Amino acid sequence: MTRYEEVKTQLLNKQYTWLVTGCAGFIGSNLIEHLLKLNQKVVGLDNFSTGYQKNLDEVKTQVSEEQWSLFTFHEGDIRELSDCEHALTGVDYVLHQAALGSVPRSIADPITSNASNVTGFLNMLTASKEAKVSTFVYAASSSTYGDHPALPKVEDNIGKPLSPYAVTKYVNELYADVFGKTYGLKSVGLRYFNVFGKRQDPDGAYAAVIPKWTAAMIKNEDLFINGDGETSRDFCFVENAVQANILAAMAPDESKNNVFNVAVGDRTTLNELFSSIQSALNENDISYTKEAIYREFRAGDVRHSQADTSKAQSLLGYEPEYRILDGISKAMPWYVDKLNIS
Repeated sequence: MTRYEEVKTQLLNKQYTWLVTGCAGFIGSNLIEHLLKLNQKVVGLDNFSTGYQKNLDEVKTQVSEEQWSLFTFHEGDIRELSDCEHALTGVDYVLHQAALGSVPRSIADPITSNASNVTGFLNMLTASKEAKVSTFVYAASSSTYGDHPALPKVEDNIGKPLSPYAVTKYVNELYADVFGKTYGLKSVGLRYFNVFGKRQDPDGAYAAVIPKWTAAMIKNEDLFINGDGETSRDFCFVENAVQANILAAMAPDESKNNVFNVAVGDRTTLNELFSSIQSALNENDISYTKEAIYREFRAGDVRHSQADTSKAQSLLGYEPEYRILDGISKAMPWYVDKLNIS
């Protein structure tokens, strides 16, 4: 039995209360679904700035009526300390996902990104400290590695940030570390590497590459690749990220006040990704025959990224269940269905 299987069995036998911030978003809604299926009490906090009511509605269809009754939603903003304090009443574990993602968004509007990602984060830390939560798990980012050239990325070796977004996520780690040393707050930072899966928004200027390309192919639209297509990423299916969050919360205390890479340990180029999505759509009876259109590299982007996950494996028991092709294959029917293509 894996560590994750042990923890899930433990949770099925004992109920805790979890706060998921950003609960109407992509990763947040997946976390809610998994926790409710484990019969846990879940409190959600979201201001719908990037999340959607439809994600919560979909979660409701995936769990039993009894499980859905364990969910309480608060519409609120992490930039307001009182909203954080209200949501944290009676909470054992925090899974803090609320943030304004996207490197380009932060370059276009660094002030708003800072308000959500730094001020909002500090509010959540402060309120969690006062609420005496057991563990504060938060979404960190692989962008923290910045211009450090070494591959694979190891937690202790980071470079200079390449975007305002990367600065905000690094500040999160610094604040969490200080709160651990100063106030004894137990926290775990999870440096996500290009998480993808169901409920990831394919629309908008700041959509992530996999849902954006998938939507373009389904609609037979032009598809653009930034740079020469040889930029590479460690793409991580969302269920791996869910596993990491639950393991982090339930980890022994000696593994906490730490940061961990959450990825697979692979490296996939954008050109390879294009072919993989094309193949997965073919398996769903959708053919995309256009050639990709190459354009300039995007400002603030790291050229290559690949994680070393040995620390998470050793201290958390993290074992990613899905590699990129498995994840794309599992996610594709959802995209096809939600875009009303048969």
